[in-house]
Amino acid sequence: MNDRAGEGWTRRRALQALSFASTATLLPGCTSRRDPEALTFWATGYEGDYAPHLMTAFSARTGIPVETQSLPGTAAHEKYLTARAGGSLPDVMMLPSGWAGEFAMIGAIAPLPDPALAQDTFPGVMRPLTYEGRAFAMPWSVGSQVQFYRRDLLGEVGYDTAPTSWEGWRDLGAKLKRRHPDRYTMLMFLNWWDTLITFAGQAGAYPLRDNDTRGHFRTPAYRHALAFYVSMFADGYAPRVSSNELQDPLAAFAQGWFAIYPNGPTLLTDLHRRTREIAAGAWGVARMPGPGGPGAVSAINNSIAVSTTTRRPAEAWALARHLTSVSSELRFQQMIGVLPARRSAWQSAQLAGPVLRPFAEQVEQPAVQPTIVEWERIRLEVQIIAERVVRGGLTIDEGLAAMDARVDALLAQRRRLVAAGKIA
Repeated sequence: MNDRAGEGWTRRRALQALSFASTATLLPGCTSRRDPEALTFWATGYEGDYAPHLMTAFSARTGIPVETQSLPGTAAHEKYLTARAGGSLPDVMMLPSGWAGEFAMIGAIAPLPDPALAQDTFPGVMRPLTYEGRAFAMPWSVGSQVQFYRRDLLGEVGYDTAPTSWEGWRDLGAKLKRRHPDRYTMLMFLNWWDTLITFAGQAGAYPLRDNDTRGHFRTPAYRHALAFYVSMFADGYAPRVSSNELQDPLAAFAQGWFAIYPNGPTLLTDLHRRTREIAAGAWGVARMPGPGGPGAVSAINNSIAVSTTTRRPAEAWALARHLTSVSSELRFQQMIGVLPARRSAWQSAQLAGPVLRPFAEQVEQPAVQPTIVEWERIRLEVQIIAERVVRGGLTIDEGLAAMDARVDALLAQRRRLVAAGKIA
């Protein structure tokens, strides 16, 4: 969603503003190092909360202390930019992969010193981490939306697993609605862009044209995706709600108010922690549905970058290597559920279970998405318009036209720069 770049589950995690006990509590850009010998590291969400656990081994091996800060995801982008302007960026930082191009463009992060740091990863992962032909960040975690489903509810209407085609979703929705007319089949928050973008990727839609300078939403593929998305709400299979209207979606899932919850890998951690509410055998995982079955899905990945202002680049890159090592990625997967970006890590028995198989299959088939710095904003704006369509304020064709118009406006400066030959 990821992706977020920050990505769907990334928005949920973004609401978590509490820091882990051993993280610094001062706001970035307004703080100084408690230990002048320490490296500094910033991250968001669970990664920021649990990062101190990865630093112990690094400090024991190198003798270098590391101070970590966990940033609220809703404010992380602004805080990074403020720190860049004030010359107070951390030595090493976690970035949603979709941000890497922007921070490379403004000179905030350094290019990788060794091409080998960009190897041992999955298809498409390095594309958003590359700017003007150079890689500027190291992959740290990979993921995409999958569908978590209630085995018992699907079993009531004859399904052993969640359907992976759009027609299958329609059939399941109709059967469950007849059996439980006061409940829903799936939950897709209207202020989260992940599911619509996933459907568009499954349909083979690419959202931009003319060298990524204009919107390209009035196409058969994108119309197909938006029409299917809207129909899930119109037919009563999904509730018209935003994330701030449902306090605890996992509790609602456990109570059976909906049977399918598209989400990302960190939901696994929440499910394992709340087995008193929903037993481990009560739910399963399947790939997201496509028009004719599973297809390419946009990735929601995170990366590690080193600041251009670090006074100790050798030590900073050593920390970046440590964080993205197979052992560190596997440990983080155990702790918080994020999935390793290192392909070799997936040879571990730790990742061999059936629950993770849909994720493994999905990361091998990523949808091609724009890597321009405006893409983060475009996704949000497109979802705002999609919500208006779902709520009846626009028709599907009016919504697609509005998406093109809004994106064309957002990309006006990019068109001027491309026309002037200043960017490719």
